[in-house]
Order: sequence, then structure tokens, then C-alpha cells
Amino acid sequence: MADDKANAAAYWKANVSLITWSLVVWALVSYGFGILLRPMLMNISVGGADLGFWFAQQGSIITFIAIIFHYAWRLNKLDKEFGVEE
Repeated sequence: MADDKANAAAYWKANVSLITWSLVVWALVSYGFGILLRPMLMNISVGGADLGFWFAQQGSIITFIAIIFHYAWRLNKLDKEFGVEE
């Protein structure tokens, strides 16, 4: 019984860590690159718009989709590691 609780706690800790890093990356891309670093990225052009605008509009959405796929892939690995796969 104690082993099950320790295993569940370790699984949850790994899951929360994965969620936290995913949110940090998304915040960095959407808020950091799109708003805070926009003046530095203004001189770089991507598809007719400056890079800061691109990150604020398309980059954060593309990054979010990539994070979703990464989260699903990594969580499947965690499920197998902790023996809770479907």
C-alpha cells in the first residue's frame, strides 16, 4: 500500500513538472518573444511581417500545438514507466 502511494506521488510529481515546463515554454514564446522582446526582433522579417509580430500571432499558436504533442508523447512514456498505461 505504501509502495502504491509513493509510486502515485512520484507519477504526479513528474506530471506536474512536465506541465510546469510546458507552460514556461509557452509563456516565453507568446509573452516573451511576442511582447517583451518585440523591439529587438522588429528588424527581422518573416513572411512580410516582423519576427515579434509573427511570434505574437502565429508562433505562439504553433508552439502551443507542438507542446500538446510533446506532452502527449512524454505522458505516454511516463505511463509506461510507472505502469499505469492503458
